[in-house]
Amino acid sequence: MNKREPRFRGEASDKSHKNMSRIRGKDTSIEVTLRRALWKKGYRYRKNYTELPGRPDIALTKYKIAIFCDSEFFHGKDWEVLRPKLEKGKNPDYWIPKIERNMERDKEKDSALLFADWTVIHFWGKDILQNTDECVKVIEEIIFEQKIQRSEDDGSYD
Repeated sequence: MNKREPRFRGEASDKSHKNMSRIRGKDTSIEVTLRRALWKKGYRYRKNYTELPGRPDIALTKYKIAIFCDSEFFHGKDWEVLRPKLEKGKNPDYWIPKIERNMERDKEKDSALLFADWTVIHFWGKDILQNTDECVKVIEEIIFEQKIQRSEDDGSYD
């Protein structure tokens, strides 16, 4: 039986509750930015692909590439710096376990995808917004490497 985690621990002010309720899980600005760039380059994808563990934000099924667009806060970027700040802030008993569990879940879904022979890519939100072309290049390099590997495996060079 798959036990679900509690969605909330601790108390929240009305202001915090209102702010948190506006945070989206799908179609965030970082996801939309990367998807538009990929579409413009001719790459077709599935969004929030439920057939895969972790429901990747973008799945390039043709190339077996799962892409996650992670916000810096919720996925614990620079955790060694962020954690002490959270310890001093409001409601550390809620935020620290929440973000640590998010980071743990990220590792679990990555392992499941790698086991299923998918390539997993995580991009930080600011990297997507500030360097969208670089993120697309990373994806294209992986596709290129896959094509080379396939041609070497087949013995052909097309």
